[in-house]
Amino acid sequence: MKRLLLLLFLVGAIALGLVIQATAGPKDGKVLKFDRMAPVVAPFTGATNPIRGINGGGVPWALTSAEGQLRADGRLRIEVVGLIIPASRTNPISAFRGVVNCLTTDSPTNGVNLVTDPFPATPEGDATITARVELPTPCVAPIVFVTNGTVASPGAWFATTGSG
Repeated sequence: MKRLLLLLFLVGAIALGLVIQATAGPKDGKVLKFDRMAPVVAPFTGATNPIRGINGGGVPWALTSAEGQLRADGRLRIEVVGLIIPASRTNPISAFRGVVNCLTTDSPTNGVNLVTDPFPATPEGDATITARVELPTPCVAPIVFVTNGTVASPGAWFATTGSG
């Protein structure tokens, strides 16, 4: 009898764990994971060809590597290495921001920009952005940008999800 009760208890605990995991999964899951970004280059520099309403940086940038992810609960992590202006071989910006752009039912063309606080960036162009943004429902076709963290948001973008 004790074995049967123990077995029923274990089966119940496993079932409860599966229910909790199933209900928590979608809220915690990855919306977007990337292991590269594209630096801003012509014709995207300046205000001529903005992406989702965000202007590109005024000159071309280069990027050694980037990776990150956006989770369904709004957690955002971006790590960039070597995000610099090639002409000067340096990053003149002291802080970067992360920006997530989602198309929504209210804004199906340019979407809405969800902007993080500024995060320190080195002269070598290295930075890690770890933040949480409030994702709208729905958040369709999200794009992640690294922008200028020292001006009014969202700033100009220097790198975006894509292949560069």
